[in-house]
Amino acid sequence: MPKGQPSVVPEDGLTTRQRRNRPLVFVHTGTGKGKSTAAFGLALRAWNQGWPVGVFQFVKSAKWKVGEERALKVLGDSGEGGAVAWHKMGEGWSWVQRDMTSSEEAAREGWEQVKRDLAAETYKLYVLDEFAYPMHWGWVDVNEVVSVLRDRPGAQHVVITGRNAPRELVDFADLVTDMTKVKHPMDTGQKGQRGIEW
Repeated sequence: MPKGQPSVVPEDGLTTRQRRNRPLVFVHTGTGKGKSTAAFGLALRAWNQGWPVGVFQFVKSAKWKVGEERALKVLGDSGEGGAVAWHKMGEGWSWVQRDMTSSEEAAREGWEQVKRDLAAETYKLYVLDEFAYPMHWGWVDVNEVVSVLRDRPGAQHVVITGRNAPRELVDFADLVTDMTKVKHPMDTGQKGQRGIEW
């Protein structure tokens, strides 16, 4: 795509501007690091454009102090750019298996909230962080997710992160990135560190 020109121009009856401004669904999946980081990069761009941004954290523990949360909240409250809302869905799941019943219920309620916000056109960008997991585990029906996203009103962009994104979601999405791990410090026994993992 030299100079940002598409290699194919579909015969869909849309003008260049209509096609360019079409709302998108992004999926960041795979075993590599950086899926959420890339999504929060999109949130920064959206904030800069003055778009309201809704972040919904589905899996990571609500107790974690996520650096992106603090930064985006400060930016959202700055009076510049767009407003930012951050929603944590229950206690989350932090790579340690335990009773998942409350996490499953929180994920389902989180999805219900996303559906309400999509219907109300609350945000222009939705970051559904780690939302691939509830679909992969069968807590949230992927076919319903695809249907809701296909029929969402207005010009709302949605980015979904997480490993094991279901095939139905991948097939539906406009942009899919599979982050493949080549190597990671944890492979040699190094735990996560401040400023890198959080």
